[in-house]
Amino acid sequence: MSLKAFHIVFVVACVMLSLGFAYWAISEYRTTHDAALLVCGILSIVGAGGMLVYGKWFLHKLRGVSYL
Repeated sequence: MSLKAFHIVFVVACVMLSLGFAYWAISEYRTTHDAALLVCGILSIVGAGGMLVYGKWFLHKLRGVSYL
């Protein structure tokens, strides 16, 4: 697996984990009403968005490089 392919897989995994954590944090906020959980959930969503932007930039930068 090339570094480019590994990087894409890693970014996708990070986005999925970040969204999963956001879902958990917001679900817990609904039951406990702890503001820290809401902040963590929102920051996790923002982080996932940032990782998506980075992934798109990375793909654009290395568009001429093979996945193999």
